[in-house]
Amino acid sequence: MNATQVIVVGSCNRDYAWRCERFPQPGETRRALDFFSGAGGKGYNQAVACRRQDVATCLIAALGEDDSAVLTQRNAAQEQLDARWQIVPGERSGSACVLIDARGQNQIVVDLAANERLSAAHVKAQQTTFTTAQVVLTQLESDLAPVRAALALARNHGALALLNPAPVRPELDDALLSACDVLIPNETEFATLLQRFAGLGIAADQLATLADAELTTLAAHLPVASVVITLGSAGCFIAHNGREWRGDDAASYRAASAPARVRDTTGAGDTFCGALAAAHARSPDAPLSICIAHANRCAALSTERDGAASAAPRWSEVAQRYGTLIA
Repeated sequence: MNATQVIVVGSCNRDYAWRCERFPQPGETRRALDFFSGAGGKGYNQAVACRRQDVATCLIAALGEDDSAVLTQRNAAQEQLDARWQIVPGERSGSACVLIDARGQNQIVVDLAANERLSAAHVKAQQTTFTTAQVVLTQLESDLAPVRAALALARNHGALALLNPAPVRPELDDALLSACDVLIPNETEFATLLQRFAGLGIAADQLATLADAELTTLAAHLPVASVVITLGSAGCFIAHNGREWRGDDAASYRAASAPARVRDTTGAGDTFCGALAAAHARSPDAPLSICIAHANRCAALSTERDGAASAAPRWSEVAQRYGTLIA
């Protein structure tokens, strides 16, 4: 494989997913229409989404000592990921229970297990890999120490630092947010961050309906240079809080979602993040808006398939369906 272009520091889980007509009510048992399982977790999903865009991708993650770890390592090898595993003795690997209803919406319960044992020391031990990386992407399904280490290494080596703040953890602070170049929350995460850092009570399901000027003002409350709020079928809203607009013509704007026949939205946000990292790595001089448009296409195509990582499209599939935006 060529020199690493993108490093993803994050989680790996074994996903167990059931499709049903509707979600069960408390105390209700419902019959599943379908079942599937595979490697998942936000880190793994994003790394696969990135690698499938023909970008050399390194995944730094933790696994337990169990059969799930063996299967996940095999899956990562099949995806041609340069995986740097921290194997945690006596610990189980992460796992997730996923329910998908007839509209393609999902409910997820996750057991992070070994993911929370990923150490900053293990991330720092991969320091030489960071010297060639153009993008470092991380999330919050692990302890914050390795996240801080990854963002610091990104800054030290001049890589673009992306943070997907999912899930928003109680110990998340200003210093960690300000260490990233681009923050990528969904509506719920953005609303949670506004409450945490600005004391603002904003309903997550109302964000997509707010005027651009109001969203821009809200984004400015967060100590980050750029914010990309993913809004599901409503696309994205982008706000640059500093002088650097990353090649864009406007300090804030909306990006429409791409058309798709939605079947399963599980992992669409992860596909977006991984594809955004890949787009920048492939075309580092392209405006952020172009990279986001490509990521939206990847995310849309992923919703037409079951699963999370397994649903991420390949570069050739995106180009055939929507055309090309980047080199």
